[in-house]
Amino acid sequence: MKIGEVAERTELPLRTIRQYEDSGLVVPSAASEGGFPLYTDADVARLMVIRRMKPLGFTLDETRDLLTALDHLASPDVDLDPPTRAALVARVRRYEEAARARVAELREQLTRAEDFATSLGGWLA
Repeated sequence: MKIGEVAERTELPLRTIRQYEDSGLVVPSAASEGGFPLYTDADVARLMVIRRMKPLGFTLDETRDLLTALDHLASPDVDLDPPTRAALVARVRRYEEAARARVAELREQLTRAEDFATSLGGWLA
């Protein structure tokens, strides 16, 4: 699919997708005859990982690190020895734990924000 369709599916601006390409976080899987990048469902899934990490405050380096670990674990071309596989799984698990902790922090912030909005309504009543 072309970048416009990818932008619609991921709800990311074209510029953001291009920035992710420039930083090496996502590489289009193919190119059209005219040289325009073409993306697969796997590319879209990769962009969705990036999109989901961003609001949780993960840095580009952390995002790159997680994507690298996921790539190694998912690659049929890479024969991982058990210690390497275990290390990669542990690395992904650390990101999962960090994501859960950040979600909990965001929920607390949302609760405080909702309480504040409610209190303002009380002042106006």
